[in-house]
Amino acid sequence: MQRQDADTIAAIATAQGRGGIGVIRVSGSNIEPIAHGILGKQPATRYAEYGDFLDENGDILDQGIALYFQAPNSFTGESVLELQGHGGPAVLQLLLNRCLDLGARLAEPGEFTKRAFLNDKLDLAQAESVADLIEANTAEAARSAMRSLHGDFSDAIHDLLEGLTRLRMLVEAMLDFPEEEVDAVDIKQRDTWLTDLRGRLQKILETAKQGSLLREGAHIVIAGQPNVGKSSLLNQLSGDGVALVSDVAGTTRDVVRQTIQIYGVPLHIMDTAGLRESDDIVEKMGIERTHQTLHKADLILLLLDASKGLTKQDEQIMAGLPDNIPRLTLLNKVDLLKDSAPDQTLDPASYIGVSAKTGIGIDTLSAKLMEAVGWRDQEAGAFMARERHLRALSDAQSHLCHSEEVIASAELFAEELRLAQEALSKITGAFTPDDLLGEIFTRFCIGK
Repeated sequence: MQRQDADTIAAIATAQGRGGIGVIRVSGSNIEPIAHGILGKQPATRYAEYGDFLDENGDILDQGIALYFQAPNSFTGESVLELQGHGGPAVLQLLLNRCLDLGARLAEPGEFTKRAFLNDKLDLAQAESVADLIEANTAEAARSAMRSLHGDFSDAIHDLLEGLTRLRMLVEAMLDFPEEEVDAVDIKQRDTWLTDLRGRLQKILETAKQGSLLREGAHIVIAGQPNVGKSSLLNQLSGDGVALVSDVAGTTRDVVRQTIQIYGVPLHIMDTAGLRESDDIVEKMGIERTHQTLHKADLILLLLDASKGLTKQDEQIMAGLPDNIPRLTLLNKVDLLKDSAPDQTLDPASYIGVSAKTGIGIDTLSAKLMEAVGWRDQEAGAFMARERHLRALSDAQSHLCHSEEVIASAELFAEELRLAQEALSKITGAFTPDDLLGEIFTRFCIGK
């Protein structure tokens, strides 16, 4: 799918603001006049050369290093010129304008990576991992994105597709013969291959869910009565005094958000207004926002006061929590119990004892919290995955499951295999509509 005759695009490839180095990237079929106009010559291929960057009058705009990559041996698969100069916004804009005056046009967001995809330098999953690597906000997320960019995710999908193709070939061959002529060996081979494919797909889906968690994180809401220690728990988890703590009940009137990391996974923790009956208009607004936030959570941390045990107010709060969202029950202020045990009406297996003030039980809470949001230790490491990848994998899994239900009908069985293969192919871009490509790449930054 080579497109080396595409028009020439240019953009600033480094981040906005001041920096020691700034990079202008130019890609397309008309690099030579731009190189001659700025450098006075065509640079040697794949050779870093220091020199002057010239304006239309031959005056020096900047000085730096020029790198030239001749098609198809470049990131985009087209001829690429990179001008590495000083990182001031003004000088970079002058140099970019010079490229535009010489025939380039301003690149659209993600257009360089899109051209790399269209020129078969990257598949779609790898192309998306470029943006994920740039946007990664934890070290583990960055490693996961690099694994996807390196091709780990794509390789796993390609292996599945090869297995599906092999199975489809066997099934199509069986369709050409009457049932009485189908060899029992072929039937056994068919069943063995199908079982193997389903097992491998399940493992990939589980690993992809870990990558999605690394990319998106999880939204966790702390809920409970006023003055039970919700803000203190947020501060303890974040290691910072992000929430105002007071002995006065009802201090928190709005949702306070803080993102933390546990095991490299971003967790978006939300401290909410205490749940109770109130005549205060502002507090009532905060309580309403608490209810709205609870319905959008991935996990609820229900906080109880260990010194009071499970009260009627707590039971009312529990009854009002969304049934479809998992929760962990925490007994806070266990440091105040001294030698006494927590409320005996509570099953010790149903709660986690913590002290938001001293940090008691926070390590246990962290481990239980990660387990509740679905995090599992990965020996080989997760690869980055997006929501569309999970949908495609789930669709493929559904078709493979259904194929087993209709296995007695070779035609229906073959069709389910075809649909499973089509779903998997969407991940790497073999069957991807143009409107989806536009949506994916427009979310990239300009210069990538």
